[in-house]
Amino acid sequence: MAIVEISVTPLGIGQMGVSEYVAGCVKLARESGLKCQLTPMGTIIEGAAGELFPLLQKMHESPFAAGAERVSTLIKIDDRRDRSHSMQGKVDSVIGKLE
Repeated sequence: MAIVEISVTPLGIGQMGVSEYVAGCVKLARESGLKCQLTPMGTIIEGAAGELFPLLQKMHESPFAAGAERVSTLIKIDDRRDRSHSMQGKVDSVIGKLE
């Protein structure tokens, strides 16, 4: 199971706000059936690498389909194969150490 954080940013679109483009990417993540979480700085998705990579490409292409001429995409991957892990499990681990 892998956990991915992706941030897709259209550039040169003639406006400051990008939420319309972000919404298009998040819609793709939700439609994929994979567990996803929108954050203020990106979207976190968990699933098998074989499921994630095609989705990441679709998300990167989404702003182009909506008229952007340039897109910057940042991707961070945590692919752990020695044991099971999840988005919530990672958060719970840190919270447990704070208490």
